[in-house]
Amino acid sequence: MLVLVAPGQGAQTPGFLTPWLDLPGAADRLAAWSDAIGLDLAHYGTQADADAIRDTAVAQPLLVAAGLLSAEALGDALAANKPGAVAGHSVGEITAAAYAGVIGDEAALRLVRTRGLAMADAAAVTETGMAALLGGDPEVTVPHLEKLGLTPANVNGAGQIVAAGTAEQIAALAEDKPEGVRRVVPLKVAGAFHTHHMAPAVATLEEAAKSLDPADPKLTYVSNRDGRAVPNGAEIVSRLVGQVANPVRWDLCMDTFKDLGATAMIELCPGGTLTGLAKRALPGVRTVALKTPDDLDAARELIADTASAADAAGA
Repeated sequence: MLVLVAPGQGAQTPGFLTPWLDLPGAADRLAAWSDAIGLDLAHYGTQADADAIRDTAVAQPLLVAAGLLSAEALGDALAANKPGAVAGHSVGEITAAAYAGVIGDEAALRLVRTRGLAMADAAAVTETGMAALLGGDPEVTVPHLEKLGLTPANVNGAGQIVAAGTAEQIAALAEDKPEGVRRVVPLKVAGAFHTHHMAPAVATLEEAAKSLDPADPKLTYVSNRDGRAVPNGAEIVSRLVGQVANPVRWDLCMDTFKDLGATAMIELCPGGTLTGLAKRALPGVRTVALKTPDDLDAARELIADTASAADAAGA
């Protein structure tokens, strides 16, 4: 079974969209989305520097647009052999919701533009940040973070937890690592996402979500809240709203992939982070990360191989 996943904030790099805009129709699609949300996505995806695309209000719509463009590039292959499940990490959940048919592409871009602006405003109230902890035992790490006043905002599995809190709390963590943690790596994000610091953004998103008319997902949609497959479109939107102030449980999402019988995973552009986690947490699952259009052939081959294996098992 194939799982299609979309990365979250921090996966973007300067110029990463440049080669994708050479694909037929991609530049026009991006221009239409840019007009719809009042943000020049082509500029930020091809010319802007690292500081410019670190801005939450820019990074989030840019990532959703990139994910949707790369999914569209696999359109025929995925249409013939649909994924068994879809999911996204943090803002990637909006990409996944759009791909699953819960909301339209333009509605997804409008929602994520509102999300990015609201979260940027919330982040501006207090200087906050996030840092990845590499190694360690969650049963030891989580109480240590709570002792420092930090939140385990992303529990990613494969020995990785992302802590979030004030700048002072992150600095204290660097000086006082939990037992077993090898490294504390500051992330290129602008705030303590998925914590109580983002509570003001929830109200803004609740209001924005009133204009949506969600449909039930056409594919199995796995939620960050608890790793559960959610079959109801309205509930998915409700979870998208609340998730900005709640921890991401990617570890539980990967547990669900395993329970569903996943044998392959494709990570949409800009891929790499989630396939890296899968290689450690889901041994035996074949992965392809879409970084440039050069990766599309490998993805198509993986889709075809997965479909053939499923047909053979069914026979």
